[in-house]
Amino acid sequence: YFLIFAVMRLTKPTLFTNIPVTCEERDLPGNLFNQLMKDDPSTVKGAETLMLGEMLTLPQNFGNIFLGETFSSYISVHNDSNQVVKDILVKADLQTSSQRLNLSASSAAVTELKPDCCIDDVIHHEVKEIGTHILVCAVSYTTQTGEKMYFRKFFKFQVLKPLDVKTKFYNAETDEVFLEAQIQNITTSPMFMEKVSLEPSMMYNVAELNTVDTAGESESTFGSRTYLQPMDTRQYLYCLKPKQEFAEKAGVIKGVTVIGKLDIVWKTNLGERGRLQTSQLQRMAPGYGDVRLSLETIPDTVNLEEPFDITCKITNCSSERTMDLVLEMCNTNSIHWCGVSGRQLGKLHPSSSLHLALTLLSSVQGLQSVSGLRLTDTFLKRTYEYDDIAQVCVVSSEVK
Repeated sequence: YFLIFAVMRLTKPTLFTNIPVTCEERDLPGNLFNQLMKDDPSTVKGAETLMLGEMLTLPQNFGNIFLGETFSSYISVHNDSNQVVKDILVKADLQTSSQRLNLSASSAAVTELKPDCCIDDVIHHEVKEIGTHILVCAVSYTTQTGEKMYFRKFFKFQVLKPLDVKTKFYNAETDEVFLEAQIQNITTSPMFMEKVSLEPSMMYNVAELNTVDTAGESESTFGSRTYLQPMDTRQYLYCLKPKQEFAEKAGVIKGVTVIGKLDIVWKTNLGERGRLQTSQLQRMAPGYGDVRLSLETIPDTVNLEEPFDITCKITNCSSERTMDLVLEMCNTNSIHWCGVSGRQLGKLHPSSSLHLALTLLSSVQGLQSVSGLRLTDTFLKRTYEYDDIAQVCVVSSEVK
């Protein structure tokens, strides 16, 4: 061949770490080793024995490539002969398990390449697949005698998974959805978590619950240093509320399973940036049956044997059947309902709701469960029972 092909991966340098060699002063070398370490320019003054360095060293191997990072490589084609070659075309493709990508900056051929000259190119690619990747570099050219030459080189590397992401969903009675995202660093080096956000689907608004208010300022629950050490796990919490136009349609929001996707951005070592976006997160849609009863308002704390008010929302979850409902209230050992039981609520059309104000009192102190509501559909002669709707804290009233 007239041409020589070289490929080198471009990565940031790393901090040089020295291996301290020391001994006690009564040993034969005496203070020699300690003095050599103090004179070593790569050590940190005053901490020569801590394997800390203040000098940078170029990478000595290919290193690890993680999903979400940018793979950069330097490609050089050098004319090692004493002849001029013509029509040089350099092509770089990345072969993954599912596709083949062209990474060449330019597809145009170089007219000629003189002896001891080279063609240089730098390629970049954001890695989006896990597994085996093959960088295929091909060169074609024409010699002075008109002979067409062609050769290829293959460079194989593995793309590893940097993070382990697990999600948990909690469906609240108020149509709110709480998402807990557990993110674990499964690499061998610390990560600086630059951003972890949730991009909700079109039906929801999202509120991040990962900050606390301190003296009027929002402070991260993870502190000022958002580093994630190797194998450490961090939990992020988000609250999704349905938008107003969808919250009013009970049948629509009930069947929504797509919540959104997580967007994670981190940095490692000397600022190498990585980014991952999960696929659309799916939740199990809650089953409310034909009739759903939820609480709109209820006090946290009430006085013993004093009436208090609550507001209930009754929704017809059926999409095609009108209901004629009757409300019955059954007392329990601690909760007593005030009002007439067995009253007619009237007809409730499909996917519509009504609000109902009720009064009750408690005869027992402590944390008490609101139970004993019954809804009967007179059309089908079907009764729906609602117990443990909510809890209230009952305290003794103040003595004047």
